[in-house]
Amino acid sequence: MQIFGVDIGGSGIKGAPVDLERGDLAQERHKVLTPHPATPEGVVEGVREVVEHFGWTGPVGATFPGVITDGVARTAANVDKSWIGTDIRLLVSERIGGAPVTVLNDADAAGVAEMHFGAGRGRTGTVIMLTLGTGIGSALFTGGHLVPNSELGHLELHGHDAEKRASSKAREDEDLTWEHWAHRVQKYLAHVEMLFSPELFIIGGGVSRKAHKFLPLIKGVEAEIVPAELQNNAGIVGAAMAARAAERGV
Repeated sequence: MQIFGVDIGGSGIKGAPVDLERGDLAQERHKVLTPHPATPEGVVEGVREVVEHFGWTGPVGATFPGVITDGVARTAANVDKSWIGTDIRLLVSERIGGAPVTVLNDADAAGVAEMHFGAGRGRTGTVIMLTLGTGIGSALFTGGHLVPNSELGHLELHGHDAEKRASSKAREDEDLTWEHWAHRVQKYLAHVEMLFSPELFIIGGGVSRKAHKFLPLIKGVEAEIVPAELQNNAGIVGAAMAARAAERGV
């Protein structure tokens, strides 16, 4: 069974058909750069390009970097604020020829994929997935169930949004060493742990491919910390899972 997933991010829009039996991409993903400013019109054109690259005409699952309720953007992180109040389901569906579209928070999608197919399989305690990229996304699970739209990247840390200090973009923009950045991530994880007492942190986003460079440097956090197994494809897989669930009326 294949469903298309597309992951809208602050720097790139990537997607592919997903094999939902294996929890992996059925074809190599296609990516286009997120336009700047990242307005609804510009971003949805990028989504259309990704979907049409594969000649896909069926249901589509899409992620978005912000709070999503009933397909509508309530916040917009690292994209243009004109997204707020936009019915993303309707906008994307119209642009791709009327196919049904399911939309959810980007980190929630990645977390759902990791809990089903990746590092969170079989874990029933409190699990927090954190995607370290242009910002910091979060997915919070308890008893295997998602608490949607947690947006823990916007917790205040030393007077700033945590993602302004501990995202992968912050490391790149400030040219931080892995050691310096790991220290910031450690402070952030300790703050989140104080609030939620998770048994497991799953670290995702593109930087998860380089987990060996910074995870061993993080000390003083009681919870287990592991890299995402699906790495930066988790959002695409989770988007496709959501589209499949919507198709089945779940």
